[in-house]
Amino acid sequence: MLTKYIQRALDHAHYEMIQDTEPYYGEVPELKGVWATGATLEECRRRLADAIEDWLLFSIANRLPIPALDDLVIELPQSVA
Repeated sequence: MLTKYIQRALDHAHYEMIQDTEPYYGEVPELKGVWATGATLEECRRRLADAIEDWLLFSIANRLPIPALDDLVIELPQSVA
């Protein structure tokens, strides 16, 4: 499920060129604060996937809401035994 969520988030990503030594910038609008840069578009995409994974694991660990992406929903259990 987490891998599917990361892939779906990458499908929602927006990329642009910025004035920087790493000119490729990418973000996922639905995931506040999730962004990455890279020297190439592929590097930016890899870093963005890592940022999404980190954000997702942090959100799960802290029981923060995770927005649905299209029809993909991650629901946390009430408790873990």
